[in-house]
Amino acid sequence: MENSWIAAMCLLMATICSTTATNESPPYTVVHTDSDFEIRLYQTSVWMSAPALNIISFEKATWNGFHRLFQFIQGANLNFSRIPMTAPVLTTMVPGAGPLESQGYYVSFYLPVKFQADPPLPLPELNIKPYDFDSHCVAVRRFSGFAKDERIVKEAEKLDSSLSRSPWGELKSQRGYSIAQYNSPFRIAKRRNEVWVDVHAPELGCKLVGVAAY
Repeated sequence: MENSWIAAMCLLMATICSTTATNESPPYTVVHTDSDFEIRLYQTSVWMSAPALNIISFEKATWNGFHRLFQFIQGANLNFSRIPMTAPVLTTMVPGAGPLESQGYYVSFYLPVKFQADPPLPLPELNIKPYDFDSHCVAVRRFSGFAKDERIVKEAEKLDSSLSRSPWGELKSQRGYSIAQYNSPFRIAKRRNEVWVDVHAPELGCKLVGVAAY
């Protein structure tokens, strides 16, 4: 049963995420580029977020949250609006005992410009809600392949190591990380994934935001 459900969800994601070329994405400006990471300043925007708390597996939490977000964009909202897919799907950890340990996740979806000013209200049973993604900076490391549980921890550790060797190391958040996925699960080659860590540099307009915002 679980395998059938996962297969169905893969088909849904493949249908709506078959390409990112025409998908809207949250606007940002690159404020610093390094050899294996960059610092982006994201503008304030509205996202829709699904909590997947007490789920330790990143993969299971992402499926759990995306399933509800998919229902929302397919019309499970009080306006019966069908909402175009955007990129990326962002899975943000709720920090646990250690810097790379999680107590659960929030899975989020950037609302298209058309819906930014007046987001459709989701059906209550979906347990999702809009939130303000406040303007702030993130350190970003890009990686290919599939974002699996073991892989994302290694990529987060690599980003942490890179930042620690740079002046940005003292500015990074200690509250965990996010994984951004841009492609359909059916795409094999040239996949785009990213690990994000918030950074605090007020002189660049970069301020920290709490994980509750996700």
